[in-house]
Amino acid sequence: MDTASEPTWQEQLRDAFREPSELAAFLNTPLDRLPPLPRSGSFPLLVPRGFANRMRKGDPLDPLLRQVWPDASESVAAPEERSDPVGDLSSRKAPGLLQKYASRALVVATGACAVHCRYCFRQNFPYDESATSPSRWAAQLDAFRADASLREAVLSGGDPLVLPDSAFAARVADLESVAHLSTLRIHSRLPVVLPSRITSDLCRILSTSRLRVVVVAHANHPSEIDSSVASAIARLRGAGAVVLNQSVLLAGVNDSADALENLSLALWDAGSMPYYLHALDRVEGSSRFRVADTDGIRLVEELRRRLPGYLVPRFVREIEGEPSKTPVG
Repeated sequence: MDTASEPTWQEQLRDAFREPSELAAFLNTPLDRLPPLPRSGSFPLLVPRGFANRMRKGDPLDPLLRQVWPDASESVAAPEERSDPVGDLSSRKAPGLLQKYASRALVVATGACAVHCRYCFRQNFPYDESATSPSRWAAQLDAFRADASLREAVLSGGDPLVLPDSAFAARVADLESVAHLSTLRIHSRLPVVLPSRITSDLCRILSTSRLRVVVVAHANHPSEIDSSVASAIARLRGAGAVVLNQSVLLAGVNDSADALENLSLALWDAGSMPYYLHALDRVEGSSRFRVADTDGIRLVEELRRRLPGYLVPRFVREIEGEPSKTPVG
């Protein structure tokens, strides 16, 4: 909820941790107890303070910290790892517009995020080549208008909710002008890592849209879900959005049946439906997060024994050239 006494979401983002030493000090964890840092110039650290506040102080193995802490192992790419592990570049329909599957196309709305997840499959994406300009946005809209088979526009990034409300509202209005579009899907980490972004103004934009709105948020561990996240999800649902969650199966983060069960229960309590559990996209330098498919299959089978079917996410992998996400096992 918007309050004058609290910093705005933009102020909170500006105040995010950008130096590993500052994050380590905040967590009362000496640097020599944490994984060694990579060389300078690599994917930088970015962590909102509210998200860091959910980490366990003094615990170098905290599952939230593991997701965001830069690690020297990132500079070593395994043979099967790639800078573009899911074929984004080969699926470009126009600059900044990707189409992999029938009936929907994805807009890379911005290269900016509110958090830098170390396993991000798009950390090497050439955002400069896809940066939004009036002419490029016009070309993307033309591509939507020219293809009557497209029913859904997906806003991704980066993170589309990093856009200010005025720019976001303009994007939504332009998409609403495409007569054959019926659904707007928003992929965002901000409801979880920066829940103050879900403002009354943003909710007004969503609630007044003629498009059906689906928000796919991203939480990997139950400790990410606190009262502020639950409130943000409630505001999105109050604006008429369907709220789903996608997770990535990550070693040392959520590769246990207990963690995945508690994540599904926490999401359900907060008003979000577990949607996908992704096998790790093999982006360069991500080996430390990899979980064997056989272990993932075993974990999902255990979830089926513990939970009702609607709380068991679909275990999938994205494979370049396939017409949909591919079920694992």
